[in-house]
Amino acid sequence: MVTNEKQLVERAARYDQKAFGQLYELYFDKIYNYLYFKTMHHNEAEDLTAVVFLKAWEAIGNFQWQGYPFSAWLYRIAHNQLVDHYRTRREFLPLEAAEHHDCGDDPFEAVERSLLLAQIRGSMKNLTCEQQRVVTLRYFEGYSICEIAKMMNKPPDAVRAMQHRALRGLQPRVCAPETAVNKRHRNQTVRA
Repeated sequence: MVTNEKQLVERAARYDQKAFGQLYELYFDKIYNYLYFKTMHHNEAEDLTAVVFLKAWEAIGNFQWQGYPFSAWLYRIAHNQLVDHYRTRREFLPLEAAEHHDCGDDPFEAVERSLLLAQIRGSMKNLTCEQQRVVTLRYFEGYSICEIAKMMNKPPDAVRAMQHRALRGLQPRVCAPETAVNKRHRNQTVRA
């Protein structure tokens, strides 16, 4: 297995299916998570992710390495696919979203998590597209500031500033619900 992303991408650009398969394995979960966070629907995220990788495979011969992570190109395709998707469909938040979140055995925690994610998602609509992208990449995908800066072709300080403004914009609009675990802990503390 080639560990150097540039070499993998160069092989994939020559339509090496094994190399593209390795890139698929490396980035499938990240692209899926990005699309799931945007749609809040597993089936839509799966369908969109499949289309993203299909489009990437179709266009990989034209890809030229420019020093940016390959994922930056995939995220651009994912973003464009999401835009196309919402042009043709009205967005909705499915009520069954809570049952798909893995929060252990406590259904109350699953509902609370779903409500918090919906609240964050709704509040993110008030941010600029770039701020939304920074928040998603940083907090939901786990990329560093430097990695995001490369993906967005911006200096790290500009990304930090966007992140700061985005978090300041989200803070008054998002309040974490008190979880059942926190309530139980608070009640036990009061009784003691």
